[in-house]
Amino acid sequence: MRKVIMVVWSRHMDVGFLRKTFGDRFVEDSAVAALYVHDASFVEGESNVLGVVFPETEEEVVELVRWAVKHKVPLFPQGSATSLSGNATATARGLVVSFERMNKVEVSPADGVAVVGPGVRIEELNVELARHGFFFPVDPGSVRSATIGGAIANGAGGMRGAKYGTIKDWVLGLRVVTGRGDVLKVGCKTFKCRNGYDLVRLFVGSEGTLGLVTEAVLKLAPVPESAVAVLAYYDDVEPLVEDVVRVRTNRVWPLFAEFLDAPTAAVVGLEERDTLFLGVDVSTGAEERVLRRVQSIVRGKVASVALGWSEAMKLLEPRRRLYSAQVHLAQRGGGVLVIEDVAVPISKLPDAVRGLKKLAEKYGVPLLLGGHVGDGNLHPATWFRKEEGPGKAEKFIKEMAELVVGLGGTVSAEHGVGTLKKDLIALELGDAVLTYMRELKKVFDPYNILNPGKIA
Repeated sequence: MRKVIMVVWSRHMDVGFLRKTFGDRFVEDSAVAALYVHDASFVEGESNVLGVVFPETEEEVVELVRWAVKHKVPLFPQGSATSLSGNATATARGLVVSFERMNKVEVSPADGVAVVGPGVRIEELNVELARHGFFFPVDPGSVRSATIGGAIANGAGGMRGAKYGTIKDWVLGLRVVTGRGDVLKVGCKTFKCRNGYDLVRLFVGSEGTLGLVTEAVLKLAPVPESAVAVLAYYDDVEPLVEDVVRVRTNRVWPLFAEFLDAPTAAVVGLEERDTLFLGVDVSTGAEERVLRRVQSIVRGKVASVALGWSEAMKLLEPRRRLYSAQVHLAQRGGGVLVIEDVAVPISKLPDAVRGLKKLAEKYGVPLLLGGHVGDGNLHPATWFRKEEGPGKAEKFIKEMAELVVGLGGTVSAEHGVGTLKKDLIALELGDAVLTYMRELKKVFDPYNILNPGKIA
């Protein structure tokens, strides 16, 4: 068995290499570093880090990794720090590596691909792609700030997952620097690619624990010509889910199918009823015909309709306000917000919703519930007062995990594992799978310098 070297660095170590190689792109100021040591979760980052470095080229990343191996310095890669599971948080003394300056974009319309740097923001990429009639369909809630590298590391999904899946379905190839300082080119620039083990899928969702992504080849989709959408109310979640299934079995493929339970709908300014946001992309001229078809299938109370792409996106805005509403309520109550991320088979969604509400009542914790009903992904949110501690919330979350695993689901659909879900993922996967994961980590990162302490 390969010996794993524990990473411990001295505060008095020589940082001359960093100063010489990166100049003012190596920031030692502790006040600046404090902005980069945590993500959007409630996990507190290690305040006593060496600093933050901003590489601009793959060669610099290679040099940085080799220096880190030599000096046993952990590296904590970061995109825009919007992740919610502690996977972009510096959890030990080390160096934060921000990829925000690696932001090249090369679009090949004929090939239907884009070659991009890890620091490119998804929304900025789509602005460029729109000039060519394409878009990148992965749509996390933090789409305005999330970076491609962060989304790849996190295995991001989002609101268009009902039709387009998650980012693993849209990454064709990668260039990655491993924890050995080697550069690997995996995958292809072609849609079909069978060149051995699928290492692309191994790196997607690995949260920077196996390698640092320096370039990605992304598959693109044509920008939809138009769209229609409905907002419908229900008295219970079961008929809501039945409507989503009915739409799909009537050969209508939703662009999005989003859900808010009654209390959560009221928080974002809607009626206090279970709410469905259902959108379908269509060809120009087919809007009214498709809308009539959708309305004939949906049995809930249709309160609003939208014709056209921009109007459909406006109808979805209350759902996009969910995160900010959760943050506001938690802060108003003096609490620490915990946003969970589970998925179950679509047919099991009513059981999951009812089970989560019973657990919240059992432990006396607040609950806001919404998510991506089109792919079975729910985001239960709760919070706790700092002075009371997370005890009840932790019990709720543990039983939540047991509930969704028992329904054939997963405890992490798109937010990743990080530090917050390590125990939960162990409950889901078991010791044997985790052992293989740890052995894989040793192959790609034998010195345990890449985002240590995350996932397994």
